[in-house]
Amino acid sequence: MNTTKSIVSTPSQPFDASVPWLETQAAVTACRYEFARMNTLSLGIATSPNQFMVSFSYYAHAKTFCDEFTSPVAMGTGETFPVFYNPLNPKQNSRSEAAPTSRVPPLAYGVAGSIVISLLYLAMMGGCQ
Repeated sequence: MNTTKSIVSTPSQPFDASVPWLETQAAVTACRYEFARMNTLSLGIATSPNQFMVSFSYYAHAKTFCDEFTSPVAMGTGETFPVFYNPLNPKQNSRSEAAPTSRVPPLAYGVAGSIVISLLYLAMMGGCQ
């Protein structure tokens, strides 16, 4: 039993309002606690707070789709909440964290730093002879 309704535009939509996304109910399938992540470049300082990873599923266009998102509060298994999905690509939803980010991966900083250090070394040594 799936009830979907068309949504023209709401302020909370994280997507292009010119394409009408549909709303349906999603159900929590799992919720697990995630400790703060730390990495070497942050010198032991937590880069993200403690949070919950919520897995959920929703029914759209005769298929069941699964995804997950982070939440500051726990959600119980079986709990439902509204989710918007793209009717042209039902796998895209308003809770998805698969959207591309503009963050540069730490490896890119390492590679760029190595190149700069190598060029400085060559400049100090008088170049190649």
